[in-house]
Amino acid sequence: MVTTHTATAAAGDLWDRLSGTQSGPELWLVAVTGLVALAAVLPGSLWRLSRNAVTIAHEGGHGLVALLTGRSLQGIRLHSDTSGLTVSRGKPTGLGMVLTAAAGYTAAPLLGLGGAWLLAADRITLLLWVATGLLLALLLMVRNAYGLLTVTLTGAAFVLVSWLTEPDVQSAFAYTAVWFMLLGGVRPVFELQSKRRGGGAPDSDADQLARLTHVPAAVWLGFFHLVSFCCLIGGGRWLLGL
Repeated sequence: MVTTHTATAAAGDLWDRLSGTQSGPELWLVAVTGLVALAAVLPGSLWRLSRNAVTIAHEGGHGLVALLTGRSLQGIRLHSDTSGLTVSRGKPTGLGMVLTAAAGYTAAPLLGLGGAWLLAADRITLLLWVATGLLLALLLMVRNAYGLLTVTLTGAAFVLVSWLTEPDVQSAFAYTAVWFMLLGGVRPVFELQSKRRGGGAPDSDADQLARLTHVPAAVWLGFFHLVSFCCLIGGGRWLLGL
């Protein structure tokens, strides 16, 4: 039997873990985690797998902003080619639709920046739990088998690391994940730019934004680049303690 005292103590212990601070790794290990994340972004063979995590953030960004702007989120689909689709209902034009369309390519860099801010404040456990909560919320809106698989596996990794590993492992995992969001948020914009140069991706987020705002897609690509590089520089400085 679980007594009220036991439940209260457990809740108090959980709160202490979430609200407390944990020592971050030494600078050399922070640099190593950055290199590990970079190794998952640069080689094409690894990127085809690791890009799924960026797609999760991308579509999650669309979905979150759709809800925040009063749109009705119908569902999210993640595909094995690392593409995705978020479907929401509401006014087809206006600020809400613009913000929703702009949220995809900016989601991973901004998540990385937020994660870097938490790690700079030594909130490692809080970061792991926030990430787990966001993945759980996303899981409820995924509407295809591959999407359910990728989000479940990603969430399971955060849960297992949070509960079963030592603080040093949790710290290294958290720093690697944040570096990956910061670095992985840069490459998709260049990929989109390359596709558009070759006449592909006519319905990309940048092209949708161009139709919604009458601002050229190239300007929106520049905006995505600006956000991703600013987040990388700012987040990197926080992680390195500069």
